[in-house]
Amino acid sequence: MIYEYQKQTDEYTTYLLIKPTDNESNEVGTELATIDNITYVYIPDDQILPEQPEQITVTETILTDELKSQIKEICPHVKLSYNRLIERIRSRYTLDDEQYFSRISIGALSGTYVMEDDEPGLITAYQAWVEECREIARLERVALGLG
Repeated sequence: MIYEYQKQTDEYTTYLLIKPTDNESNEVGTELATIDNITYVYIPDDQILPEQPEQITVTETILTDELKSQIKEICPHVKLSYNRLIERIRSRYTLDDEQYFSRISIGALSGTYVMEDDEPGLITAYQAWVEECREIARLERVALGLG
């Protein structure tokens, strides 16, 4: 569940959402982004929010496609996920490899290139790896309530 609230500050304190804790007193949940002074926080569905400071009002977020896109655009956790996606792909394939596969695939589809015997297998292996990497990144976003 994604919750939203406005942080409040007085002369002594900034009042923030209090996250639930696990059995080892670790906070459970992730602050995703602040947009137009509204802070969005993901709390797993199996967690219950503790009592909150009276200075803030916490509500469940109605996550429209537009809001989800805005959060994903600025959320540092999502940016990190996308960066790791590229790093995973690059651990096996260079940008030159990707351009080569694109070039020969488009050429074969348009009838302007005839693939060598080993090229379809290379493309299949590349595509399988990319999809595996994309699924990992998708699951990371799901774990933030942004799947």
